Amino acid sequence: MSILTIAREYGSGGKDIGRKVAERMGYDYVDRGRILEDMRKIGTQWEELAKYFDENKPDVWERFKWSFRGYVALIQSHILHYALQDNMVIMGRGGNFLLKGIPHVLRIRTTASIEKRIEKVMHWQETNSENAEWLIKRADKEMAGAVYLVYGFAWDDSEQYDLLFDTGLQSYDEIVDVIAKELQARGSLKTDKAVKLLALKALAAKINADLAIDNTLHISSLDVKLKEEGLVEYGLIVSGAVHTNSDIPRIKDIVGRVAGSTPIEYDLRFRWQSRMGHTQYK
Repeated sequence: MSILTIAREYGSGGKDIGRKVAERMGYDYVDRGRILEDMRKIGTQWEELAKYFDENKPDVWERFKWSFRGYVALIQSHILHYALQDNMVIMGRGGNFLLKGIPHVLRIRTTASIEKRIEKVMHWQETNSENAEWLIKRADKEMAGAVYLVYGFAWDDSEQYDLLFDTGLQSYDEIVDVIAKELQARGSLKTDKAVKLLALKALAAKINADLAIDNTLHISSLDVKLKEEGLVEYGLIVSGAVHTNSDIPRIKDIVGRVAGSTPIEYDLRFRWQSRMGHTQYK
């Protein structure tokens, strides 16, 4: 009973390895297509936004728009929802950052030399080496930029992964063997505390997503975090700044309906402009 997240350099075979692991272990497989289906169920506009931001790094203005915040929040909520179901292979989408600290999660990254990757992409895309190299460099740059923008970490930071695999040095079957053994070992680390921690993370993400996609709320900033009592995560803290006082009770109503009996603390402030043009809070 464990979870695998896979980050990959474009053309390094991470998807193939993910599918092989899912087949070997009987795990469910979650990739871009699955997430797009989830977005479509919420609204076709979110599916289109997901496609757009997958292919285009948001500019300086788009980063602060309601639509980008909603897109990120929805993806994070979907990933954590899938992780709660257990026995999952989750491809990309920052899963390794979202699930950091959950003991029964194995976070890996696949790499390969540029030559090996060009060869694979040429075959896969039926193109020449120049186009394959361009596709690889563009994809790597976009993925690295998106990861740093959303999570604040370098995409290739080895500290963010449990295992690294060079698919040019090991066969897929050899890599799958290693992963399968490690996943079986991780299953014993699934404790009640770990499940509770994951459930709180998923709940926080769900609340954040529900608030982020509501374009009738005037929110300047919002954060939903886990509260710790001693060394134990317990409840959530909702903090942020709104433009109108009427948004605060609406936010509390939405949070209350989603959170149920989970303890919630609020640190919501009203943001306004002073006569001198300075932003103030109360």
